[in-house]
Amino acid sequence: MFKDNTSVSTLKTPATNRGGNAGERAELLTAWRLMCEAGSMAAIYEANRQICKYVHSTSRGHEAIQIATGLQLRPWDFVSPYYRDESMLLAIGFTPYELMLQLLAKGEDPFSAGRSYYSHPNNRAAGKPQIPHQSSATGMQVIPTTGMAQGLQYLEQIHSPLLKTGPDGELPVVICSLGDGSVTEGEVSEALQFAVLKQLPVIYLVQDNDWGISATAAEVRTMDAYEYAAGFKGLERMRVDGSDFTASYAAMETAISYVRQERRPILVQANVPLLGHHTSGVRKEWYRSAEDLEKHAANDPVPKMRALLLKHGITPEELDKIEQTAVADIKAAFDKAVQAPEPLPETVQEHVFSPAVVTAESGTRIPAGKTKVVMVDAALHAVEEIMQQYPEAILFGQDVGVRLGGVFREAATLGEKFGPHRVYNTAIQEAYIIGATAGLSAVGVKPIVEVQFADYIYPGFNQLVTEISKSCYLSNGKFPVQTLIRVPVGAYGGGGPYHSGSVESTLLSVKGIKVVYPSNAADMKGLMKAAFLDPNPVVMLEHKGLYWSKVPGTLDAMTIEPAADYLLPLGKGNIIQRAHPKDTAQGNALCIITYGMGVYWAKAAAKAYPGQVTIVDLRTLFPLDEELVFDMVKQHGKCLILTEEQLNNSFAQALAGRIQQTCFRFLDAPVFTVGALDLPAVPLNTGLEAAMLPTPGKVAAAISELLAY
Repeated sequence: MFKDNTSVSTLKTPATNRGGNAGERAELLTAWRLMCEAGSMAAIYEANRQICKYVHSTSRGHEAIQIATGLQLRPWDFVSPYYRDESMLLAIGFTPYELMLQLLAKGEDPFSAGRSYYSHPNNRAAGKPQIPHQSSATGMQVIPTTGMAQGLQYLEQIHSPLLKTGPDGELPVVICSLGDGSVTEGEVSEALQFAVLKQLPVIYLVQDNDWGISATAAEVRTMDAYEYAAGFKGLERMRVDGSDFTASYAAMETAISYVRQERRPILVQANVPLLGHHTSGVRKEWYRSAEDLEKHAANDPVPKMRALLLKHGITPEELDKIEQTAVADIKAAFDKAVQAPEPLPETVQEHVFSPAVVTAESGTRIPAGKTKVVMVDAALHAVEEIMQQYPEAILFGQDVGVRLGGVFREAATLGEKFGPHRVYNTAIQEAYIIGATAGLSAVGVKPIVEVQFADYIYPGFNQLVTEISKSCYLSNGKFPVQTLIRVPVGAYGGGGPYHSGSVESTLLSVKGIKVVYPSNAADMKGLMKAAFLDPNPVVMLEHKGLYWSKVPGTLDAMTIEPAADYLLPLGKGNIIQRAHPKDTAQGNALCIITYGMGVYWAKAAAKAYPGQVTIVDLRTLFPLDEELVFDMVKQHGKCLILTEEQLNNSFAQALAGRIQQTCFRFLDAPVFTVGALDLPAVPLNTGLEAAMLPTPGKVAAAISELLAY
């Protein structure tokens, strides 16, 4: 065990076994070559600023710790490099040419096909560590990377064949690389807390160059990462001079060995100089003094490495030759990358999603001899059947564990049946709950997670937008995130301003996720299973007022429970009731497009207009069944869109615009919309709540006005 007040210079590190003097010499020469390549890359980028027009950072000053880390990673490990980690990528085995293709946003960029910045890698190829997609890595990546370690721990626990190990059974480690400035992000603390709580096999490598863009460390933080880590009881920590290759190698050797064997987390703080610009667009001369630049240059890893090699008996001529070769090789690679083809414009829409698994309704929706169930039980049984069939499925969130089984009892008995390693509580950490699923998915675990109330999803939005929604697209299809995020929504019975929200419009503004919203038990079960099997992120909105059909008029939300094999594909709406063909033909009918609780308001209101109202339940808000919607609008000529959300700038209004654009020639009246009043929140008082929300009476009034056209 480490002592909390030690640094790497006083740690007992395992003896390096690099094949004796010859092995150590070869490794030092490899590190020298990589340093020379990284330096030549930075120089040629600077000399060709007009060509290197996309924003980028280089690793100048960080080379020693990065190369020391990259050389020790193995193909069964996982790593999340950050945007300055080009030297680490070289040490892992990526070629300068491959990196330059991303620098220049070329079509053959192996990471993102020209879609993402330089040194934003991802890798699934064998022979190198796995690198899931991550964002620009200013703290947000720490949660998904910790999720990888969470997933690996689970795969170990169940002895899963999905767990990749070394030839002698060596277990994988996860390395999360980040700059010290990003440690102040709140999401970093969520990740560290969870890593220590669960004792996850992860190394947080913090490269501290004392700058956060133009802000010095003294301006913006009260402590460095090493000191900060002391607040997380059980998180081991180390300090190292990251400009010294020997010290860096020993530190990372110790950290990797510790995590590989002990399966516990550690933070390594590497102090390094910043010798380049923050980025190509934020240049060092704009904000750094000559004295500061001089101070950092004194710790340049390159001359330190050269002096070390000379001490090992390597001649200056040999070192010069390696450096000259690097310059020539980098120039050749750069010239080749400049000539590489640009991405084809027609590829711009590829890989937003991975192809869906469930594309047609299948299984038995109405088994014989069964009784009706409430929606919450249909959901519970769906999750239970999923977990029985898929050992890689886990469920976590606030209060879903064995004691309570969810505040709505939506996870009741699951903790008892599947154990605390598969069903467990988390702290109040919506960012972690949502963001960890990206890392879990990357290692092969299939998470189902719950945000307790829709009103509390917003702390998780950073992860949903920045990490999860973009992963498939920016990895060029390599890393779709398979996750099912359950979110209870909606108002009824005085839930008040923080337990009654509707969030579909906010969610639907995010591209790269799917959103489903069932209105009855059968749809709930079929959609739940299809959402779980979908290789993409799916948010399932579940109306609390429909869970038990306690709201008057919602008994039809109870249905016969479908069989275990039932699947309902996402993106298929359903006609709940049809207007009489005669009324439709004569223009005396309309269609209501709705979902969730709106289905029941529509059904209640339609009773006053027998034969004149067709009701379409969307069931999935994205992908949307546009074919069904447009067909119904064209048949009826009159359309009302009904939502529980506040109406202004909502999904309902956006859909009305699409309908009017597509179906204008078929419309006999404007597209009407009915929704909640445009208030900041749902008031607690039940009378005020009713005044805010749609009601059958409000819907009936809109029907009457629309039919009068």
